[in-house]
Amino acid sequence: MFEASDQIQDRSALVAALHKRIRSCRLCQEHGYIPVAHPLVSGRADDRVFVIGQAPGHRSVANDVPFSGPGGRILQKWLEQAGFPPGYLHEHTYLSSLTHCDPGKNPRGDGDRRPSPAEVALCRQHLDAELRTVRPKVVLLIGTMAIEAFLGKGRLEEIIGTFQERAGVLLLPLPHPSGVSRWLNDPEHQQLLQKALALLARWREFYAL
Repeated sequence: MFEASDQIQDRSALVAALHKRIRSCRLCQEHGYIPVAHPLVSGRADDRVFVIGQAPGHRSVANDVPFSGPGGRILQKWLEQAGFPPGYLHEHTYLSSLTHCDPGKNPRGDGDRRPSPAEVALCRQHLDAELRTVRPKVVLLIGTMAIEAFLGKGRLEEIIGTFQERAGVLLLPLPHPSGVSRWLNDPEHQQLLQKALALLARWREFYAL
């Protein structure tokens, strides 16, 4: 028991140091991709569920908390449908994304800009370090960009409701919980989401998440 506690304390110190390093990163600003860097971090060393999104939005930056906008509220509701308690998303889930800074608005005006491959590449070192340090049991891949970064390209209709296991880690793709996305307007797509949440509910019980 003491070994487990000591290991958590050691990893907690590593996570704290990692968060400090990520918050100080200015690579995308220095390369001219964004005007001002404001990296977001959130999570604990013992979190068993790890969420990877596309990038923080402007509301999350304003609150200095990832997934604190409408998408986060929808994602919390999905977790509750899978049997997790209210508040689980921000209290017991490690929250990350392909880029830790807000890329800004889409020039077309319909939602947030997708971070470029160059931005994702600059930030990938941070995401990989988080995964290595936290060592989650379940990774939720939120939206097309996060899904493709880990599972490759494919149609959401063929991916949502499935999962992959790699080195003991369960990767579960989920659609983006955004009002901009119309994918979930299709009843058949809603059924695929429910299939994915049923998998998550089963893991919650089996692995005591």
